[in-house]
Parts: sequence; C-alpha cells; structure tokens
Amino acid sequence: MTTTRNSPGSRPGSPHGTDKLIVVVFTDERQAHQGFRALKDLDAEGSILLYARAVIAKDPSGKVTVDEESGRGPAGTAVGLLAGSLIGSLGGPLGVALGAYAGSLGGVVYDLAKLGVEADFLDEVKQELQPGKYALVAEIWEDSVVPLDTRMSGLGGVVFRCARGEFIDDENTVDKAEIIRLKTERDRASGKAKAELEAELDGARNKLLTQRDWLEEKIAAIRREGDTKINTLQREAAVTQGETKARAEKRLADSRAHYRARVDKLRKALQLVKEALEICDGSRNPSI
Repeated sequence: MTTTRNSPGSRPGSPHGTDKLIVVVFTDERQAHQGFRALKDLDAEGSILLYARAVIAKDPSGKVTVDEESGRGPAGTAVGLLAGSLIGSLGGPLGVALGAYAGSLGGVVYDLAKLGVEADFLDEVKQELQPGKYALVAEIWEDSVVPLDTRMSGLGGVVFRCARGEFIDDENTVDKAEIIRLKTERDRASGKAKAELEAELDGARNKLLTQRDWLEEKIAAIRREGDTKINTLQREAAVTQGETKARAEKRLADSRAHYRARVDKLRKALQLVKEALEICDGSRNPSI
C-alpha cells in the first residue's frame, strides 16, 4: 500500500495544479524501474507532466548509485539538484551512471531552500531510504495526486511530495547609503580609526563580490531550468489536441512568465550589487 507524505507547502489535489518534486521509495530495483516507466505512462496519458526523473539506490553495503534513462534526465533540473542532495546526505561510496553529469553530483550537498524543499522533507526521505532500498526522484506537474498514487500503490511505493515555489529568491538588497557613510567617515578619519574603516570597506567589497557571483550563477541556473521546462511544455503542446493542448499552452505561458519574473527580479538585485561595488571601488581613490 502506498503511503503519501506531503511537505507543509504542498497542495495535493489543487484544481490549478502545481509543480512538485516527488520521491517514491521502493524495496527492490524491479519495483523502482516499474515506477520509473509508470511515470512515463502517466505523462503520455496526460495525468501528469513529467519534467525529469532518476533512480537512486543504496545497496546493503551503503554504496549509493544513480541511474537515469536517456532523454529527460536530471542534468540541469531540480531533480538533479535533489538527487545530488540525497547522495551527499546518504554518504557512502558513490557509483553513478550519469555520464558527464556524474562529476557534478559526487560529494555535493545543495542548499535545498533554493529548490523550495524544506529540511524536514529530506529528513523523512532519508529515514525511509535505508540500505537496500531504491528511490525514484522526479519533478512533475499534476492536477490531482490520485493518478500517480493509484499507479504507485500497486508497486508498494512510499510517496513523498514537495510543492515547488515556496522559496522566494533573496533579493540581496545592498545598503548603498551605509557604504557611502563608511567611505565619508574613512576620508575624514586618520590613524587607527581610518585603518579600521578601510578594513570595513574591504569587508563590504568582498561580501558584494560574493553576492555578485552568486546572483550571476543563480540567473544562469534559472535560465537553464526554465529552458528545460519550456522545451518540455512546447513538445507537449505540439503533440496534443483539445483540452489537453489548451492546458499545455496555458502552462507554457505561465511558465514563461514565471521564469521571466524571477530573472528580472534577480537582475535588479544584481544591478544594486554592481552599483554598490562601484562605490566601494571608487572609495579606494580619495579623489572620487
């Protein structure tokens, strides 16, 4: 019998549907790969929209392996990040069958908050995913939990769900006024006080450089994830008809707007960081 566990942010059965990360834990490899194929069938019949999927195994010796099918695999998706987090959390020697993507998983524990995944969700999965068990990891869109739960119930899976989108990107707002204040005080000070203020400005600049790099990487990651989902939705809209096509087109438009809004928000934050860096760099020349 399937057990379904939802994170606090989940909205199972929402009439509007939502993107979700799911983990289904099985007791043997055959069940896991049957579940893997069942997701593809559910996607084909229109019960869910499947973005990406992978299978994680932890054998009795504690060795962790990840496998994927050619096509919609985890590279560049939230599934890949969650798989990497699970691998890092499970520990043990790593044997990965992910081609070029293997190197990006080993030994890495990602910040799950950036995926909209709460720590409690990962803890529950870890408790269930004991040595000798298998986990099917996927990102899907669904109107109702019933089709997937019904299909997995015949396979004996334990289903964990976490709705995407609870996390709100940190704007990394920079207080430029504070930097200007430090610069002004530094220029008026002398001796030890001047040196201390100079050190504060250097610390602020280093922090801004870190924020700039993080924001640039975040924007690139959001674009990659958005491209993956939009391409999937475009394929869905191209091969379907009637109500299913209309839903796919609506999800495509919503997805484009969502990712555009996230990138625009982070671009504004990046501009603030760059402006503050210009002030810091200018502060190194007292004549500016």
